[in-house]
Amino acid sequence: MPRPCVLWTLLLAVLAPVGAVGADDVPKRSPKEALQAFNDLIGSWRGSGEPNGTREEKQRGFWQETIAWQWQFKADDAWLQATFTKGKYFTAGELRYLPDGDRYQLTLHTPAKDALQFAGTLKERRLTMDRADEKTGETQRVVLSLLHPNRYLYRYEVKAADHSTFTSVYQVGATKEGESFAAADDGPECVVSGGHGTMTTNYKGKTYYFCCTGCRDAFNDTPEKYIKEYEARKAKEKENDK
Repeated sequence: MPRPCVLWTLLLAVLAPVGAVGADDVPKRSPKEALQAFNDLIGSWRGSGEPNGTREEKQRGFWQETIAWQWQFKADDAWLQATFTKGKYFTAGELRYLPDGDRYQLTLHTPAKDALQFAGTLKERRLTMDRADEKTGETQRVVLSLLHPNRYLYRYEVKAADHSTFTSVYQVGATKEGESFAAADDGPECVVSGGHGTMTTNYKGKTYYFCCTGCRDAFNDTPEKYIKEYEARKAKEKENDK
């Protein structure tokens, strides 16, 4: 075999294992692990909404709503559930993780009982999700920005079929109820989600903290499972700090 061919064959043999590593070899995150990025959402929020437009249009269309977020669990699945009180456009919602493409899916329920499903990615604490409306042909977008542990913003935008840019329709700024804006981030940790613990329960003489009733109920169903996961998570964090 000519010398150049020998060298080329050896090069391919060295590079083959590297090229063989594909997306399937990348460790997949569980729904709970992926949704922990939204732990700050857990709790009750006071929302103030206003439409896009002039000052007079904003004042005329202003509204207030309450949004309550909590964890939900079923076997190995996990998602975040939102309940809107006096919501102008939505009554409820579910935020789930889609391992395919490392994306998130937000389903929003309207007062007319429609279910609008948006999907998108999280980048630098900003979740941008789109959906195509079959009736109008427009693309609808929800942008959820985590501004601070005690403040977030969600914005609704649309893009007509013959347009290339989105136009803002309205936005809602939300502040967490019962906590000051400058509240410290440290404190008791939820044994289930790793979020901020605000309620407790006793198990075998020890007190455990939870961020919401969803986590508390899941723990009460299978406490040993979540204690084991919590201890493994803390051991991993300790190892990473070395």
